[in-house]
Amino acid sequence: MLLRLVYLTVSNVFATLRLLPMGDQDKDVEILALRHQIAVLERQLGRQRVRFTPGDRAFLAALLHRLPTHVLRRLRLLARPDTVLRWHCDLVARRHAARSRPKRTGRPRTVRSIRALVLRLARENPSWGYRRLHGELLVLVAASTVWEILREAGIDPAPERARSTWADFLRSQAYALLACDFLETVTLSGARMFVLAVIEHGSRRIRVLGATAHPCASWVTQAARNLVMDLDDVGCRARFLIRDRDGKFPGLFDAVLADAGIEVVLTGVRMPRMNSIMERWVQTCRRELLDRTLIWNQHHLLHALREFEEFYNGHRPHQGIAGARPLRPLPSPITDPEQIARLDIRRRQRLGGILNEYEHAA
Repeated sequence: MLLRLVYLTVSNVFATLRLLPMGDQDKDVEILALRHQIAVLERQLGRQRVRFTPGDRAFLAALLHRLPTHVLRRLRLLARPDTVLRWHCDLVARRHAARSRPKRTGRPRTVRSIRALVLRLARENPSWGYRRLHGELLVLVAASTVWEILREAGIDPAPERARSTWADFLRSQAYALLACDFLETVTLSGARMFVLAVIEHGSRRIRVLGATAHPCASWVTQAARNLVMDLDDVGCRARFLIRDRDGKFPGLFDAVLADAGIEVVLTGVRMPRMNSIMERWVQTCRRELLDRTLIWNQHHLLHALREFEEFYNGHRPHQGIAGARPLRPLPSPITDPEQIARLDIRRRQRLGGILNEYEHAA
């Protein structure tokens, strides 16, 4: 339409220039000829109407809108004067609508921080519907906005989100669970050594209770007593301990734990997955420590295990607790660009370089 309008404007400007050298008599003759041609066209069309393109309407409206209505009625036009005036009103309305149209349709988008807060609350509280979320954010956002944010993020309604999975259930019970197992290794002289360790499911903290070549009933029972005292010192309220059916665990072992309020749960026969977290630690200890060093004797083994215990609890990240350490929270992120550009990373070696710890120097 715009191109058509420009073409009509330019062609009529040239037509106006052609009329300048003409006299009044010549113009009157041409006007009479054009009026007669319009009459012939109307007679041939009969009841049919002439179809004007949007460009033709815009040009005629711009050309004739300044003329009074009584003058328009005397002109011989293919369209009625009221129609020309209506074309002009439509042209002005479209122009005004184009100028007043907002750059972005609809309501302004919700602030990104509020959107992130709504999604965080919905993620941390699966049983909350949009009304409950709106109650927490009453002064920040409307209930319909909360519903719209959840819908755009693909979050289901609260009854469908509140269903617990086995992973969620086990994670919620993890802080009441302990697991223990024996780890067997061989010294450089060929002596077999047995290591007893306990791990907390919730924090992934490992406790090496001791190592001996002869895990008799009295030694294992004393290890259970030491474990109970350690748990009391740190305020751990574990209620269950998972172990396998190894014959090295005497009845007194279970009795000592029962007196402390800890119930022993036995795994199934040849079902190591029932104690998977402890079995995973055994594999980690072998791969990162025992398979990379030669153990001389019991004293050397205990020294290596203590170093690995401190490394495992204080520095090594764990996927099961979102990359944190059992005894240390996640470090705060570095946001200063200058500090990132000038990283000063220090290494601390344990056991002669078998274990490496890295930290950013203050």
